Amino acid sequence: MRIAVGSDHAGFLLKEALAGQLRERGHEVVDCGTDSVERVDYPDYGAAVGRTVASGDAEAGVCVCGSGIGIAIAANKIRGVRAATVHDVTSARLSRAHNDANVICFGERLIGPEVARQALDAWLDATFEEGRHAGRVAKLDALGGEHV
Repeated sequence: MRIAVGSDHAGFLLKEALAGQLRERGHEVVDCGTDSVERVDYPDYGAAVGRTVASGDAEAGVCVCGSGIGIAIAANKIRGVRAATVHDVTSARLSRAHNDANVICFGERLIGPEVARQALDAWLDATFEEGRHAGRVAKLDALGGEHV
C-alpha cells in the first residue's frame, strides 16, 4: 500500500519512527514533510497528507503533531478524508472498522512510541466492517465541503 505521512515539528520524531515501521511492513511511504524539528505549522502538513490521499496518490495517511488534534482537523478539511486522532490500539482499530478512517493521527506529546506502533499496526490490520456503519460513513462523506 502507498501511505502518505506528514507531521509538524512537534510530531517529527514519531512520524519518522512510524514511517520506518510502514517501510518494514512493505508499504511505500510518501513523505509530505516536515523534515526536522524546526517550528512549522501543522495545517500545512495535515492538508498535504489529506490532498495526497484524496487525490489517490496514496491509499491512506498517517499524521502526527503534538496532540494529534490540529493536524486531524486540517486533514479533515480535505473532501474525501476521514482522519481520526487515536490514543490506543482500540481507538485505532475502531476508527478503521467503524468509521473507515483513511488517515490516522497521533499526538507525539500524548502517546508513547510503542503504543503508537501497536495502534498503527491495529489500524493497518483492521478492515471496514460496512453493514450498519456504511450508511453513517456515507453521511460523513456527504458533509464534506458544506457551507453554512
